[in-house]
Amino acid sequence: MITSELSVLQDSSNESGATDTVGLSMSMSEMEDPEAKGKKKRGRPGKQPPTSNKKPRKSPTDKTLGVTRGRGKANGVAQHNGDGGDPVTLFEVVKLGKSAMQSVVDEWIESYKQDRDLALLDLINFFIQCSGCKGTVRIEMFRNMQNAEIIRKMTEEFDEDSGDYPLTMPGPMWKKFRYNFCEFISVLIRQCQYSIIYDEYMMDTVISLLTGLSDSQVRAFRHTSTLAAMKLMTALVNVALNLSIHQDNTQRQYEAERNKIAGKRANEKLELLLQKRKELQENQDEIENMMNSIFKGIFVHRYRDAIAEIRAICIEEIGVWMKMYSDAFLNDSYLKYVGWTLHDRQGEVRLKCLKALQNLYTNRELFPKLELFTNRFKDRIVSMTLDKEYDVAVEAIRLVTLILQGSEDALSNEDCENVYHLVYSAHRPVAVAAGEFLHRKLFSRHDPQAEEALAKRRGRSSPNGNLIRMLVLFFLESELHEHAAYLVDSLWESSQELLKDWECMTELLLEEPVQGEEVLSDRQESALIELTVCTIRQAAEAHPPVGRGTGKRVLTAKERKTQIDDKNKLTEHFIMALPMLLSKYQADSEKVANLLQIPQYFDLDVYSAGRMEKHLDALLKQIRLVVEKHIETDVLEACSKTYSILCSEEYTIMNRVDIARSQLIDEMTDRFAHSVEELLQEAEEADDDDIYNVLSTLKRLTAFHNAHDLTRWDLFGNCYRLLKAGIEQGSMPEQIAVQALQCSHYSILWQLVKITEGAPSKKQSLLCCLFTLDFLSNPNYFLCLLAQAFMLLCDLLMIFSHQLISGGREGLQPLVFNPDSTLQNELLNFVLDHVFIDQDDESQSMEGDEEDEANKIEALHKRRNLLAAFCKLIIYDIVDMPAAADIFKHYMKYYNDYGDIIKETLSKTRQTDKILCAKTLILSLQQLFNELLQDQGPNLDRTSSHVSGIKELARRFALTFGLDQIKTREAVATLHKDGIEFAFKYQNPRGPEFPPINLAFLEVLSEFSSKLIRQDKKTVHSYLEKFMSESMSERREDVWLPLISYRNSLLTGGDEDHMSVTSGSSSKTGSVRSKKGRPPLHKKRIEEESSVEGSWMMRNDTLQTPGALQTPQLTSTVLRENRPAEHMPDPDSEPGSENDFVHNPQMQMSWLGQQKMEEVNRKDRTGMNYIKSRSNQGVRQTVRGLMEDDAEPIFEDVMMSSRGQLEDMNEEFEDTMVIDLPPSRNRRERAELRPDFFDSAAMIEDESGFSMPMF
Repeated sequence: MITSELSVLQDSSNESGATDTVGLSMSMSEMEDPEAKGKKKRGRPGKQPPTSNKKPRKSPTDKTLGVTRGRGKANGVAQHNGDGGDPVTLFEVVKLGKSAMQSVVDEWIESYKQDRDLALLDLINFFIQCSGCKGTVRIEMFRNMQNAEIIRKMTEEFDEDSGDYPLTMPGPMWKKFRYNFCEFISVLIRQCQYSIIYDEYMMDTVISLLTGLSDSQVRAFRHTSTLAAMKLMTALVNVALNLSIHQDNTQRQYEAERNKIAGKRANEKLELLLQKRKELQENQDEIENMMNSIFKGIFVHRYRDAIAEIRAICIEEIGVWMKMYSDAFLNDSYLKYVGWTLHDRQGEVRLKCLKALQNLYTNRELFPKLELFTNRFKDRIVSMTLDKEYDVAVEAIRLVTLILQGSEDALSNEDCENVYHLVYSAHRPVAVAAGEFLHRKLFSRHDPQAEEALAKRRGRSSPNGNLIRMLVLFFLESELHEHAAYLVDSLWESSQELLKDWECMTELLLEEPVQGEEVLSDRQESALIELTVCTIRQAAEAHPPVGRGTGKRVLTAKERKTQIDDKNKLTEHFIMALPMLLSKYQADSEKVANLLQIPQYFDLDVYSAGRMEKHLDALLKQIRLVVEKHIETDVLEACSKTYSILCSEEYTIMNRVDIARSQLIDEMTDRFAHSVEELLQEAEEADDDDIYNVLSTLKRLTAFHNAHDLTRWDLFGNCYRLLKAGIEQGSMPEQIAVQALQCSHYSILWQLVKITEGAPSKKQSLLCCLFTLDFLSNPNYFLCLLAQAFMLLCDLLMIFSHQLISGGREGLQPLVFNPDSTLQNELLNFVLDHVFIDQDDESQSMEGDEEDEANKIEALHKRRNLLAAFCKLIIYDIVDMPAAADIFKHYMKYYNDYGDIIKETLSKTRQTDKILCAKTLILSLQQLFNELLQDQGPNLDRTSSHVSGIKELARRFALTFGLDQIKTREAVATLHKDGIEFAFKYQNPRGPEFPPINLAFLEVLSEFSSKLIRQDKKTVHSYLEKFMSESMSERREDVWLPLISYRNSLLTGGDEDHMSVTSGSSSKTGSVRSKKGRPPLHKKRIEEESSVEGSWMMRNDTLQTPGALQTPQLTSTVLRENRPAEHMPDPDSEPGSENDFVHNPQMQMSWLGQQKMEEVNRKDRTGMNYIKSRSNQGVRQTVRGLMEDDAEPIFEDVMMSSRGQLEDMNEEFEDTMVIDLPPSRNRRERAELRPDFFDSAAMIEDESGFSMPMF
């Protein structure tokens, strides 16, 4: 007999005493013989038990793996199938899943009846192998070793090279294995429920093994055994439920027979029923003992395991128990585990808690039992609607919705408001779940028949009027008026009937309120129109609005049919209703702009198919009136877009609409030409009426020119006249100039569209560029005009850049326009003057004395657009990359406002040319350093915040080079070369014994030393020595500290740097566990690295850059002075200057290649061999360290708290560990009230972070 040593279970069970085990309160238990309680029946309920003698039953925690001598086989392993190609173990059979689980279990039961020792040995090995262990328990081990010794032996035979095991392996085969594994356990208990599980042997052995494995430090053992034990418990709960049903039936039959009169009563039947009831009671006592062992020995420890997957298994299964057998498990003793785990740190576990609770709250009959739990944990559940894991938040909202359905009083108004605002969430599943909650709370009709009768009495065709009013009020109170589309999308799945009731919405807008209805206010009408348009869009497009979802998904056939039906329905309704709505609200620009979006969702074939041309004429008439009445941009653009949609050539109504459009434009063009003539003739004497006539007509034409080709009306000519007069006279109103520029821009683009008909005039594009340049160079204009000119100029430069001839369009070469250096400098100066400004300058530039927060945000967006437009020119090589130096140097100062734009620009330029980008970065740092010298003079305070700011910027730039130093080695080396040359460029006028003026720049340059690999550090150091005299290397004064620190950064850290190169090249395999075949891989990698180093160092190929690197002229409209002449010698007078490097083709050769060639000719090759040998040693040490580190994670801490805390927890839970199944329904008087297990004294809080402060 093998004794199971499970110290944890013994500690938790022995200390509890006699009160730990609570007997099942079954019917007629008082009548049973006390001496018979120790005996258990074997066999089906209702049959006579065997007559063999039985020993008193031991609990599985104290019971041994008792094995009697039986028939053995080879090595003690049961071989079910003798063929070599067939699966021979239970694990292989379950893994393959080719046989039905019923037959697999039946076969095992037959083997158990023949030799239960070998059958149990096969089952034990099944659990061991399912854990991924390669070892096998032999019959000798089974008979002569204790549980703990067997598990320790299996742990030693575990495969240490891999942390994977069947339950965690990816792929469909292992996913199916998990399902088969759980099904096997369930079927096994189901098939054994009438006899074998009561034989005091099989279940004791299995439970003892699983309890021992669940306490193992090996994650695979713990995970697999916990899953098996929880599924075993679930199967036992099902058996207990069946026994309870049988007991109730038996008790009913017994009571019915006993109540018969004496003559008709069958005493033999009464005795049989009494015997059967007694046998069922004994069986249920035994099932209770098994479940107590599993719950106390496994669940209460593993539900707070360190591994989230194990905790999730426990919570998922306890939810199943509570739903399956609510009379026994749905009480505070078990609900508290779910409530505590709602605070788990892992979203996976919290998700299982919520789903378990959802299964309970779905059944309204269980609400009384959940009342206390709801009161205690409602606040936590509501707070989880804001969980950082979206899946958890969705399930939390659904759970709150179920609580609302069960009891509206359970949630306070504050609780509901916390969920309401989630309908505006960008994450669609969260918003849809919140929409379902909102629908249940506010928009569900409680008495549909009464509401329909009331609507008929009021003369309404729809009973949804009050609900739509409530929707409008909710939308207005949320104060998120730009998010109506999000609100509609959130409610779309739950409230489609309400949102598609366009007849009711139109009635509320058009008809006068009847008696008992309130009049809609102006805000409510605007909100209702906005919501109506959003519902139309949602129905016509059948996909979420922008910002929700990853893109348009393919609609199913049913969804496509629904979309077509909805589109036809809304078209037929609004073809007649829209002209009336426009007529009523034509004076309100906001309402009209929204209403004019409706025609784009029409099925325009309905006009001709339904012979509704008269409604089309009514619509065109109303649009014309709107155009003549409004000059707001959004209204005019909506009218222009509506005309464009109605003029589509695929519809038969195109001719009718085109005639109306042409008539409108003819009138506006004539009016525009006449007003322009009057304005130019009167010049400075023009009054406000003349200016308004030109501006209003030009706004209308510009809006239409955006969507329509108006080139045949030749608007460019009059716009040119206005712009020319504005430049020459300087008195053109700002708005007219802005509109004229925009209209000219559209004219050029439409000319480019018609390129197939003939080459457009390059003269127009040149004239437009000149006008915008003239506006930019004149600082007297308002910022609005300057910004418009800048944006249009950037767009034109992008369109007519060198990319215009790509894709086989070489014939457009005459249209290519490349900006010269003057134009590039003007663009750069504009950005520097109007983007990188302080708060005071910002308020002045916006011409506002006091700006509110919204205006400041709007101004920031405009400045970001200006910067993005210029950076786009740099990225696409339209403006020379060195111009980006003035942008990069503001990275730290304006990080909050423009950090993302500058960082993206830096990333894109590095992809274009790594070396030129590195030169631009060092140039930006040089510019900041020069500005600092101008402010403080040559004697810099290296401890000042300004110097620290430059060093911090250099550190940020260094981080952008990444970890792969091989890819960036030439760029980083070139950066160091330029920095060294800059540091020694100007000698100190006081003499050679004083440091060069720019020597302090080396302290900034040292921030990039960590990005140099070891070989390049030696090369850069050699290049540095060329600029140093002998006296410099001996100086130790403070003014020479930058040189000393820079030299030290080049001379130290060689080993670490080389290892970083190795890690960069092996990053793909760094995280993989060590394998036996790894050393050859590293040997190959070392050889490849050596070959890369050799080829890189010996090459002398030239590297061509896209353009000459010359510092752009930084003269701006804001005065910028150069360095004082006495400190700044003429750079052209010194040989080897930066300009010589740029313009000399020989110097554009890879600089590192040149230095390496000199070094190879000057030094012996033995040094390089020594370096390589050191490198190989470093790689081998790194690999060895990784292998040693990877060998440990197999063993983990089992619990999330210390052992002492675990023992304290067990002592605290002693009164809750016993499973007490409910009494029979005929003997409810035995049930006792349970204590409040939600008392705060029973709470757990450990120092590992798994704290559960519930109250």
